[in-house]
Amino acid sequence: MKTYSITDVGKRREMNQDYVFASDQPVGNLPNLLIVADGMGGHKAGDLASRYAVETMVEYIRDAKKEERPIPLLGAAIHTANDAVAAKAKSSRDLEGMGTTVVAAAVQGEYLYIANVGDSRLYLIDREIEQITRDHSLVEEMIRVGELKREDARKHPDRNVITRAVGVHTPVKIDFFDVKLERGDIILLCSDGLTNMVEDPEILRIVRKSSSLKEAAQKLVNEANKNGGKDNISVVLAEF
Repeated sequence: MKTYSITDVGKRREMNQDYVFASDQPVGNLPNLLIVADGMGGHKAGDLASRYAVETMVEYIRDAKKEERPIPLLGAAIHTANDAVAAKAKSSRDLEGMGTTVVAAAVQGEYLYIANVGDSRLYLIDREIEQITRDHSLVEEMIRVGELKREDARKHPDRNVITRAVGVHTPVKIDFFDVKLERGDIILLCSDGLTNMVEDPEILRIVRKSSSLKEAAQKLVNEANKNGGKDNISVVLAEF
């Protein structure tokens, strides 16, 4: 499996509060590991929350020698990160209320295993593009109950309000998914700095027309910035 990751501050923000991790080499008992986290909080708190959550997850997975199944490992790592971020938030008034999204994935055999909290996303791309994760956001809840049309969600003033985050509530509620992969499938993990600026059909077009994961990732970031770059932009790509 090949991977490439990139994160960019965007055009409007002074600080990048996203944090990414991508390894096509084993991490503990996982044969590979992909993570995107999008922090929230004050000027410094969001940056710390995303980085601290990802570093805590990676450390937990590296040290967990007994468990080999991806879903229990990813879940336990996120629960550990949730407790760590929550404790850190209580340590300083400047960090109160900080938290982060997390979308994490690992490929084992022919299957992709995914854990998700918040509105960072995982897509599977072949001839089409399919969003595998479900956003934990206010607008997604409004769409679900029929109060908002999906095509209007991108412009809704509360589109950045999330309903779940790592570090905010204990225990944290995590969604899990598993997907069977085919040769040539491309996995995309990203923060909402990409998906709020670039629509799914354009993401598909860019990825399919790029000659490498690096080219695709850089073009996705460039397109998000060209369309306004209103938030930090993070992209992790992997080819099965």
